[in-house]
Amino acid sequence: MDKTEPSLQSPEPQVPDNHRPACGSYVPADFLVRLEETRDAERQALERLFLENLRAHRAVNRGKNWFRLFIAVYLIALLLLNMPEVSKGMELHTLSTDEKHTAVVDIRGPILPETEYNADNIIDGLKAAFEDKKSRGIILRINSPGGSPTQAGMIFDEVMRLREKYPKIPVYAALEDICASGGYYIAAAAKEIYADKATLVGSIGVIMQSFGVKSVMDKIGVESRTLTSGEHKAFMDPFADLKPEEKAHAHNLLAKIHQQFIGTIRKGRGDKLKGSQEKLFSGLFWTGEEAVPLGLVDGLGTDRWIARELIRAEKIVNYTHKEDWMTRVTDRLVHSTSAALQWRQGSPWR
Repeated sequence: MDKTEPSLQSPEPQVPDNHRPACGSYVPADFLVRLEETRDAERQALERLFLENLRAHRAVNRGKNWFRLFIAVYLIALLLLNMPEVSKGMELHTLSTDEKHTAVVDIRGPILPETEYNADNIIDGLKAAFEDKKSRGIILRINSPGGSPTQAGMIFDEVMRLREKYPKIPVYAALEDICASGGYYIAAAAKEIYADKATLVGSIGVIMQSFGVKSVMDKIGVESRTLTSGEHKAFMDPFADLKPEEKAHAHNLLAKIHQQFIGTIRKGRGDKLKGSQEKLFSGLFWTGEEAVPLGLVDGLGTDRWIARELIRAEKIVNYTHKEDWMTRVTDRLVHSTSAALQWRQGSPWR
């Protein structure tokens, strides 16, 4: 019997049939490696996402903290800035009771119900000035282009009433850059009016402004469907043709208010007015230097000159009605907070 050399290869192990993996269930080693690499990449992605969210959260918190710090600093600065006004308001009556002085009431900007210089506020300041026993005279310091004839009329009537009640306290008007229309309406209540040579004075007239876009609407094909229960309820509707009777009615209203204005000026200025009514009450205005010969102004002078030379009480105390300082602080804070919130909406902190 021939002998064969022994095989150098190990015999393949015999695996029982019931221990072999079924077809398709066998998982190669390289697939397991790739699966582990995918899971590792997913873990890294989740970590990066978590870190980014954490950084974003910290940025939002920093933004909130900076915003809170801004509000706190703003409040402190506002309080410090208003301390002189608070002290001034607290010392006003103390100063006025210890020393003879000239009282000043400012009228600045448009004279309208919603502005700071409305009839109620100005009248409150006037009453306080007249009632102070150390007031030797009152100056209406005016720098206004005009405003509501009703508001101006209320102030004029109150000045005249207080002048009659306190005949020993003279009232002067000191005009600054401009004193026109309703501003001059009030100035006419003063005993005398003084201005700078460059002050703009006059504009004694009434205006009603409107517009019409009917022709434009016709061109672009837009139809107005305004409904009313009265023939003239949509008075001078800009989206419809101007009715002749409404135009005539508006002219009539303006003419009546103009005559009221003229009557008030004549009541206040009397025989001081020079020149024709057509010129003075045409709505034109003049410089302070030109207004003197027309009788609209008594002379050239400032508030300090009036206090020193006419009232003879150089010390000036301002009685202009001011809102409570806390109200002003609150209003400014609300405005600033609203502006800051709007700014934040466009920032990365949101």
